[in-house]
Amino acid sequence: MPSRQLAIYARSTVLLLILFSLLSLSARAQSSPDAPPTPPSFNQVHHLTDQGKFDEALASLTEISKSDPTAKNLSREFGIVYYRKGDYPHAITALQRATTENPNDTEATQLTGLSLYLAGKPAEAIPYLEKVQSWYPSASVDASYILGVAYIQTKNYASARAAFAKMFQVPPDSAAAYLFTARLLLRLDFGPIAEEYGKKAADLDPKLPLAHQLLGELYLYQSKIPEAITQLEQELAINPGNPAAYYKLADAYSRAQKFDEAEKLLQRSIWLDATSTGPYILLGKVLQKKGETQLAIRALQRAIAMDPNNDIPHHLLGLAYRDLGRAEDAERELKLAEQLQARENPKQTP
Repeated sequence: MPSRQLAIYARSTVLLLILFSLLSLSARAQSSPDAPPTPPSFNQVHHLTDQGKFDEALASLTEISKSDPTAKNLSREFGIVYYRKGDYPHAITALQRATTENPNDTEATQLTGLSLYLAGKPAEAIPYLEKVQSWYPSASVDASYILGVAYIQTKNYASARAAFAKMFQVPPDSAAAYLFTARLLLRLDFGPIAEEYGKKAADLDPKLPLAHQLLGELYLYQSKIPEAITQLEQELAINPGNPAAYYKLADAYSRAQKFDEAEKLLQRSIWLDATSTGPYILLGKVLQKKGETQLAIRALQRAIAMDPNNDIPHHLLGLAYRDLGRAEDAERELKLAEQLQARENPKQTP
């Protein structure tokens, strides 16, 4: 056989052998079971969590736990996803397990405290939040605020004042610390303690801005009109450029039926700050009481232009139109006020 033919024959044989090998491998692969899929990674879980796909992230963590039940930080990862999802009971369980596994895990400790607080367990949250504060004096403001609120809810007012003082970077026994705590006590409806702390702030520093205003607002809320007027007048003596104090004092005078004085104070408040709707709404009410309906309408229309979704000026404007005999306009505004109020406070379905 010539050498050229031998070479061609040899190449053909090699190619046939290679093809046969490939076909054998393919058949073997098809006959063997599929290889198990690679479990997800924590990076994939983080990506899903950042996208708000919490259920998918939890499913991925479940897959990881099945393939490696002792994976490092698994409890921590579960806790973070549950916390981000707002499932605080499950977050607490996972995060407490994580803090047991690693007592120095700052994030897990802080999230445990926050989860306990948000689950309505402020007393149980306090030790975790205190621990974070001891590690990092400049821990997150949210955690500091919630620690202070948890102290208030457990009636530990002195510790609350210390927490808020640290948050606002003032001495814990200062007038400012008492004022900040009084403001937050008032917001949380702890009126008697708020009054006590507000008075303490004013006693420590009689010229401290906003201390008398806080007491004035508290007395307004309690319908103690003479006391409110006294405090708000003291506030304006200290800070005559405070538009909110003029507004609150006008509110007190309007409740005392002193509409002329209230109108003057509201004009001053608006001159100092024309961006707030409250003074315009109250001015509309005062002018309506004085019988100056056209001027009242202008004030209320201004308030609506600034905040068209506020039902109160629409309602007052409807009443003003009714007084002028503009029935169609009155009906439109009153109906719109009802719709806005219903949208703001939807009825709870059983």
